[in-house]
Formats: sequence, C-alpha cells, structure tokens
Amino acid sequence: MGIMDFFRREKVAETATFEKRSAMSGFTAALMSARESYISGRAGIAELSATAQSCISLWEHGLSIADVTGTDLLTRRHMAMIARSLALRGEAVMLIRDTRLVPCADWDLRTRDGRPAAYRVSISEAGGGRTETALSAEVLHIAIGADVAAPWAGQAPLRRASLTAGLLQAIEASLGEVFENAPLGSQIVPFPESAETDMNNLGRSFRGQRGRVMLRESVAVTAAGGPQPQADWRPQSVTPDLRGVLPVETLHATRDAICGAFGVLPALFSHDGQGPLVREAQRHLAQWTLQPICECIAEEATEKLGTAVTLDCMRPTQSFDAGGSARAISALVAAMAQAKEAGLPPLALAAAFRRLDWQE
Repeated sequence: MGIMDFFRREKVAETATFEKRSAMSGFTAALMSARESYISGRAGIAELSATAQSCISLWEHGLSIADVTGTDLLTRRHMAMIARSLALRGEAVMLIRDTRLVPCADWDLRTRDGRPAAYRVSISEAGGGRTETALSAEVLHIAIGADVAAPWAGQAPLRRASLTAGLLQAIEASLGEVFENAPLGSQIVPFPESAETDMNNLGRSFRGQRGRVMLRESVAVTAAGGPQPQADWRPQSVTPDLRGVLPVETLHATRDAICGAFGVLPALFSHDGQGPLVREAQRHLAQWTLQPICECIAEEATEKLGTAVTLDCMRPTQSFDAGGSARAISALVAAMAQAKEAGLPPLALAAAFRRLDWQE
C-alpha cells in the first residue's frame, strides 16, 4: 500500500456519515405501538366466531337505524359500515366529499399535539385501489377505546379483551380437533378366537369410520376348558371423557365475556330469556354502548362538516321502558294539573322539574 492510499483512507474516514436512529421514547415508539395495536386488533382471534359476529350485527343494525339530524352524508349504509369498522378495528375513517362520504380501507396519518393533521388514505376500487392525501378537516375519523399513548388510534373490544378472545379461540380449536380426530362412539367388543381373516371381514361389515364396532379376541385365558368370564364380553367404549376439563362451562364463560366486551348482556342469548329480560338487554346495549358511540360520531361530524349534527339510537330501537314512560307521563300531567289549580307560576313548575334532572 502506497503513501497516497493512507491519506485517501483518512479523508474517507473524516467525511463518513453516521446512521441516526430515533429514541424509543419518541414518535417512532408511539407510532410502532399504535401500528402494533392496529394489526393485533385484526389478528382474527375470535373475530369470526358466531359470538363476535352476533355482537357486531347488533352494533351494525343499532347504528344503521339511528336518527341522524343535521346532515345527509351519514346514510344508513355509512352508519352500518362505521359500526362494523368500530367493532373490528376500533376506528373508522371516511373521506369527506361534496355529496358523499368515501370509506377508507387503510390509512396513515401525521399528528400535531396528539391530534391528526394529515392523512394518507387508501380507497378500495373494483380492480384495484388508489391512495390519496388529505388534511384532517377533509376526513371523518371516529375512534373508540383510545389509549393515552396513542390518542389518535382506537382499540377494538376484542383487542381490549385479548385474553378472553384467545381463550375462546383455544377452546373452539381444541373441541374441533376432538370432534375431528377422536374415536367418538367407537367400541371394542371381545370376540371368540377365530381366524384373522374372518375377523377382518366381519369388522369391515360394520359401515362407518366413526362409531364403528371393533372386534378383538378375548383377553381372558380359559383354564382347564372352563367358560369365559362374563365381564370379559362387555363392550368397552373408547370415546374420550371431557367432563373433567369442563369445556362446555368454560366455553359459555368465555362467550359471556366476549358479549360483555361488546356491551351486550349475556342474558340476551339465554335459552330461557323472557321478554322483560330481552328488553333490559336491548336497553343496556343502546344506552351504555351505542348511544355514547353516536355522541362521538355526532361530535366529529359537527366539527368536520361545519353544522350541528345529532344522532339518536334510543328512539328507533325503542330502548326505553314503555310502562315506566306511561307512568311518568301520567304523573307529570297530574302534577301540572295540581300546580295549575294551586296557582303556581310556570317558572316554579320548571324549577321543580329541573330538580328531577329534566332539562326542558
């Protein structure tokens, strides 16, 4: 190596660039955490089970019939898509156009002060999709179950109940393997000593692989020409006994937990549920789950559409106590009649109603 090569190596070392990485406590870590939550929420664990789909259908149908006031963009179809996306992903994104909302299949965003500032959305099309860039004012973004580490990203109910969802998936997979591979209904029947060919022919005469009768020679040894013991001739079942692991009880418990994660009372799917129980379950779902979601949608739509938007799912779903409402109306009418007879001014009656949390 010559002297010029030595100086050339020194020059390259002086001008070398160093690779820089973001700290794990900064934006990169938050973005990776949010993306991991988004992917994990769509992992497919228990999302395709009948329990989860029943709860998702209740969300879809409950929001699709909600009363929308103040805009024509939130149609029944859009409300159903928003409900399904919220149930499976925890958030829904739609691009605002002049006369319609365009649902987005995937999106990436940029935030400022924890609030979205710009989006890069993917829109599905027949034959292939396209990608567009839009400001936050052009996008309707609804999120539920947001975490303080990523307030712009929502979390699905199954994501927040991942242990229960994983247990349900494990139980269903285990039961599926048992019903697929276990010798259910099969029996072992002792048979007197005979030629192996005759036993095989007789064994094949019993049709069916599952529940078949298997013939085996007697295991008891005849001593001095005595008769075979009768206990040896009893058929023995080889069906596995699963009662010790309580699969049915565990399956019901995990299904009830999944229903609870979606805000659905498990009693709604009870076999012996009566009318009052079903009505209470519907009222609980609409009052404590669907109506708060409607309020979030209305708040986002009011901010982005520039007009006051209200949503009500309580009236269309009839999720109120009809008997209690009738009694309340009767009491109110009687109270107003008595107040009029007593000569009380309307302001005094209104103040009394406000004491009972009536706003108007």
